Amino acid sequence: MSGYDTMLRTLGGNLVEFIENLDALHSYLSLSYQEMNAPSFRVERTEDGKMLLHYYSDRRGLCHIVPGIIEAVAMDFFNSQVNMTILNQSEEDERTGKKEHVVFLITQSSSGPKGRARQTGGASKADREKARQEREETLRKMKARYETLPQSPRRRAPWEIVRSIVRFGQEKLWIEEEAFCNVFPFHIVFDKDLKVRQMGVKIQKFVPGLQTMGIGLDEYFIIVHPQVTFNIDSIRKFINSQFVLKTRREMVPQSSQHQSMLKLRGQMVWMESLACMVYLCSPKLRSLQELEERGLHIADIAQHDTTRDLILLNQQRLAEIELSNQLERKKEELRILSRHLEEEKKKTETLLYAMLPRHFKVCTILFSDVVTFTNICAACEPIQIVNMLNSMYSKFDRLTNVHDVYKVETIGDAYMVVGGVPIPASTHAERVANFALGMRIAAREVTNPITGEPIQIRVGLHTGPVLAGVVGEKMPRYCLFGDTVNTASRMESHGVPDHIHLSPTTYGALESKGFDISERGEIQVKGKGLMNTYFLLQNLGLTEDDIMGRNEEACIYRNDQQENVESNTDAKETDSGREDGASTIREGLVSAPLPDAHPNAGSSRLCYLL
Repeated sequence: MSGYDTMLRTLGGNLVEFIENLDALHSYLSLSYQEMNAPSFRVERTEDGKMLLHYYSDRRGLCHIVPGIIEAVAMDFFNSQVNMTILNQSEEDERTGKKEHVVFLITQSSSGPKGRARQTGGASKADREKARQEREETLRKMKARYETLPQSPRRRAPWEIVRSIVRFGQEKLWIEEEAFCNVFPFHIVFDKDLKVRQMGVKIQKFVPGLQTMGIGLDEYFIIVHPQVTFNIDSIRKFINSQFVLKTRREMVPQSSQHQSMLKLRGQMVWMESLACMVYLCSPKLRSLQELEERGLHIADIAQHDTTRDLILLNQQRLAEIELSNQLERKKEELRILSRHLEEEKKKTETLLYAMLPRHFKVCTILFSDVVTFTNICAACEPIQIVNMLNSMYSKFDRLTNVHDVYKVETIGDAYMVVGGVPIPASTHAERVANFALGMRIAAREVTNPITGEPIQIRVGLHTGPVLAGVVGEKMPRYCLFGDTVNTASRMESHGVPDHIHLSPTTYGALESKGFDISERGEIQVKGKGLMNTYFLLQNLGLTEDDIMGRNEEACIYRNDQQENVESNTDAKETDSGREDGASTIREGLVSAPLPDAHPNAGSSRLCYLL
């Protein structure tokens, strides 16, 4: 499911090759996963033709799953059926650094086309001897034919004959030692006593002491992987493993001891005729940073060596991993900030509702609109409508400060205010009534762009309880909920041009407060049925200049502060008695910019949350 099966299928053409290359795969994966602690596998052929699997691991007890895995691989990858039994299980005695050493006997009961062992891997001693004799006979015939060929332009070139001879291993390669050392800058040839016989030019540069005659390889290097004793017998046992050697710090020049020690990764090849081992290797590097730490450059690595590409590709991968880690860290920081923000938001809402009560036992709400506003819009340019509304609303906004009422919302020609919210006040009905009288006077100063005559407005008032709260995330608004909002809207929509329409509850609040009020009588109100309503005519105790605030800009209700405080306390105690019901601007739900805690705050103030 993770895609490793493709990588595993390409390790070898038969089960033996597969097992022999497992350690090399683990070594490659350790470049990306440095904490990886993989087991080690080694195949041994006995003289009687038996195949043994040596399993080394730091984790005891896992050897019992090895047969199931190997048998499944043999069947799935190579169509071969094998059986495995444990011959020996003991503490590791070959000094590989692993804690457990288990030896399995592998027997092959059947083999398909994929499972046939190659001649060099699974043939018996007699078969190998027969194959050697056949190669010698073929070589003898080729030499005889080459010597008898006539000298002609069509004669095969000598290098072609040499290539054929080399293929059968009967002659040495035609390559100079100097050229070989340059082509393979990181290689070491040593004998069975670990005495260094030859090395690449870059080894000579970075480990100059190896040039000393008769120096031992183990004097300058330690074996990092596989963790075996540094002698020729141990190396030959693990000849199919990838060897990692590391320079000893005390043996490098003083000027280089502060750098990271050079690690070499490569293959050991035993040369029987010379009784020597050749170690073909490359620097073990994961990134450009490691390359720099070891004092190396890309140019020090042979051009045919894939270590160049590995470093650059792995550097890109490491950069992507670091970027991914940074994104994860930022994501975690954002999660923490979001959690803290939610906590602060709850604190803010608690504080906000401490200043702005959620439930108001009584308040007075006003709605107004412009008579024949739809006809005016149809006959005028948009800019004329904007100018008209701007002139009207500017006058209304000034009056909210004069009479200390709170502007809730404007939508089109509709204008809404409330008295007694968010700061409760016992004079909420009088404030809104005086504001309504001022609105009617101010509207006469605004010209109808069609007729040139003053515009007319319709005003409706209702008194009752409301719920209040802040809603919305993108643009939070202070909203009023309840049937009182709906009824106030009905008083406006069922009103008469240039009149202030009062509900029965508002009439009751204003009845003995010095206002001139006339009875309209019973009317059918949508959603309410028959209601006995009234018209507000004037305030008998105030002049027009007082109503319009022309004598002084100060609030005429400045002596009500103590009453406001007392009313605010009463309102908080009634928070549990909420009324059900909600509607929109025309159906009972209205919203406004969040109010300031100060009772004289301007009604045109922008909304805020924190």
